[in-house]
Amino acid sequence: MSDEVTGCSMCGGSETDDGNFDGAAARTTNRPQKMKDSLITRLNRIEGQVRGIKGMIEKDIYCDDVLNQIAAVQSAMRGVSKLLLENHMKSCIVGRIQAGETEVVDELLYTIEKLLK
Repeated sequence: MSDEVTGCSMCGGSETDDGNFDGAAARTTNRPQKMKDSLITRLNRIEGQVRGIKGMIEKDIYCDDVLNQIAAVQSAMRGVSKLLLENHMKSCIVGRIQAGETEVVDELLYTIEKLLK
């Protein structure tokens, strides 16, 4: 696996030269502040829900109640994923395709496959 990284001029993203999209350290996206604030607010809320679930386990709360809270966290995380995916498609993907970087479609398909598991 090569360590060479190429950058995305549209979103700051990058990939290794072998097409690996998993965890390339130099990949970044400049998000609008309003979106970043919204994502952080949602994630802070989810973080609190997860701490609450931990507390429920420590207090031996009934399994069904814990499972319902886990389902709520999963739903909230899906909401964050949808928001990020929408932004990614409208900015990073469109920009890279316009720049002739059609391999970004494979990256998107790989990401969607992971989201659907």
